[in-house]
Amino acid sequence: MENYDFKVEENSVGMRLDVFIANEFEDKSRSYIQGIIEKENATVNGKCRKSNFKLKLNDTIDLSIPDPVELNVKAEDIPLDVIYEDSDVIVINKPQDMVVHPAPGNYSGTLVNALLNHCTDLSGINGVLRPGIVHRIDKDTSGALVVAKNDNAHNSLAAQLKDHSMTRSYLALVEGLIKDDEGMVDAPIGRHSKDRIKMAIVESGKKAVTHYKVIERFEGYTLVECNLETGRTHQIRVHMAKIGHPLVGDLIYGFKKQKFNLKGQVLHAKRLGFIHPTTNKYMEFDSPIPAYFEKLITKLRNS
Repeated sequence: MENYDFKVEENSVGMRLDVFIANEFEDKSRSYIQGIIEKENATVNGKCRKSNFKLKLNDTIDLSIPDPVELNVKAEDIPLDVIYEDSDVIVINKPQDMVVHPAPGNYSGTLVNALLNHCTDLSGINGVLRPGIVHRIDKDTSGALVVAKNDNAHNSLAAQLKDHSMTRSYLALVEGLIKDDEGMVDAPIGRHSKDRIKMAIVESGKKAVTHYKVIERFEGYTLVECNLETGRTHQIRVHMAKIGHPLVGDLIYGFKKQKFNLKGQVLHAKRLGFIHPTTNKYMEFDSPIPAYFEKLITKLRNS
């Protein structure tokens, strides 16, 4: 059991209890925090409250996060595209159509299953289901992802995620022509009020900031580079849809009818940079664009 305590300051007055707690953790969803609150593992001024409890100035919040449930996740002989590896970290080029970690109903074929076969020294901070996993990218998003091989590395990388000092640059193909050469979307993201699978722009959501820059324009499409200040679930997909340019291939936030036969959104984590947990030197890695993405760009250029 991990215990935390927080004090409500002026900028959080009136905020919901679940939103406040979720904002304190980069790697824990609001729905997970709501489950913690429902089990009376969070108190405000010594009293159990509901998720929608509105906080007041100087309220004291005590939180207990239970140890993860131990489940048997098996190592599987799945090939990994390793960009870099040492005794602290391993940087993977995750292919499209691979889930990062096991979840209820999906305990095999994930990146974690492959990692357990590749190496035994992974951090245990996130438990058996997510050993070494510091951050995630969607199943249908490809590209660079860093995994921690010990708890010290995990804490260092998690801190960089929280203070937004980690470099995360994506390439995305979006619908329509973006007129401005660059721009920014600053809009909070939270769970959709009616469709719990989707994320949405909501006032009570977590702060989310995406910077985008046009790389190339085609007939009816734009290739953009997206740089993240924050790392919310589906952030680029939600933000680009908000400005009227959803990702090509995105059936959840984009067009229901797609011109190209794709497995999912055309989104690739191209560049990843962080300060090494042991050497304290900045390292940056580039992940090659997958074949399907390159083929689609070539097709658009030739048309």
